[in-house]
Formats: sequence, structure tokens, C-alpha cells
Amino acid sequence: MNWLHMFFNGPPGTPASVVWGYWVAAILTISIYTFLYKDNPLYKFVESLFVGIGAAYWMCLLYHETLVPKLIQPLFSPLPGEPVMWIRIFPGILAIFMLLRFYPKLSWLSRWSLGFIVGMYSAVNITGFGQGDFVTQIYATMTTPLRGTGTGEIILNVIAILGVFSVLIYFFFSKEHKGALGGVAKLGIWFLMVAFGASFGYTVMGRVSLLIGRMTFMLRDWLHLID
Repeated sequence: MNWLHMFFNGPPGTPASVVWGYWVAAILTISIYTFLYKDNPLYKFVESLFVGIGAAYWMCLLYHETLVPKLIQPLFSPLPGEPVMWIRIFPGILAIFMLLRFYPKLSWLSRWSLGFIVGMYSAVNITGFGQGDFVTQIYATMTTPLRGTGTGEIILNVIAILGVFSVLIYFFFSKEHKGALGGVAKLGIWFLMVAFGASFGYTVMGRVSLLIGRMTFMLRDWLHLID
């Protein structure tokens, strides 16, 4: 009886709104996992609900965190002592152009906004990735110490240098991969496969962590079977 009371009413002192929230979350979780049996209308409903809530959440977040402080406030209600930033009217116009995709006669104007987004995003990310990954990788490889440290660290540094060098050789297509060049290229393939495997394993472990979190919620907070 005590378990049944906790199952329907939660632990003593738990607000009714929290209990109802547990029940809604549990039902939605079970509905999602019904896809493991087969595709069904219940799963499709919860999937659509998740996408809809996610889209609405991001729309509200972008409105309050981006649109208001970066466009509306600087243009129409600047802080005391701050000038009106009229230059920000141009991104506002581009944002309006994006909405014109819903009007076939004026949808071509949205291409200006899309072109600006793609161009700026590419430029910013190429610079960021180039500086953060490419240049940093070259610098770290060229400055890797091979002496003056412990034996284990020296071995790891040599492996890192061999990995970078062999992978670069693998992607060198100006000469056929034969002889010594082909052997180094095969070593690069091994390094690539290890890297891809580690990345995939990290992704799987992330999904397993989500599963563990859901199971913990179901067994502890909803069913009260574990502490």
C-alpha cells in the first residue's frame, strides 16, 4: 500500500504539480520507446510534439536573447546615453526578407539573406577552424618534445607525430601509394580508423548516458523502485 501511495501521489510532501509532471514525462518516455517494437501513431504523435515544442522554445529564446537586445532595443528603445544604432536596420531587413519565402512573388528576396548567412558563416567558421584546429595542430606537432620528458610521454609524442605524418601522406594523391609511401599511407588508414572508432564510441556512450538517465528517472522518480 505504501508503494501504491507513492506511485500515485509521490513521496510525502511532493506537490501535485510535480507528481503530474512525473506522470507526463513517464508516459512520453514510454511512447517514444514504443518505436522499438514498430512504428506507430503514438510514437509519431510524441515525435511531432517534441519537434513542435523544440521549435517553439528556440523561437522564444531567439526572440528574447537575439532579436530584442540586438535589434529592437538598439533601434527603438536604446539605453539612456546610447545613440540609436541605425546600422542595425540592415540585418532587420534581411530578417524580413527571410519571411518572404512564404510569398511566392517575393520569395526571391530571401536569397539575399541566405547568401549573406552562408557567406558570413563560411568566412567565420573557416577562420575559426583554421586558427583553432589547423594552425594549432601544426604548432603542437612541430613543438612536440621528444626528449627531456618521461619515457611514456615520449612514446605518446612519437605516436602523435607518426599519426599526423601518416594521415597526411594518405591524403597525398599526387603519387601512387606504392612501396614505402604506400606503407606509410596504410599506417595512416589505421590511425584514421582508430580515430573514427573512438569518435563513434564517444557518441554511443553519450546516447547510453541519456538512456541511463531516462531509466533512472523511470525507476526512481516515477516507480520508486530504487533510491
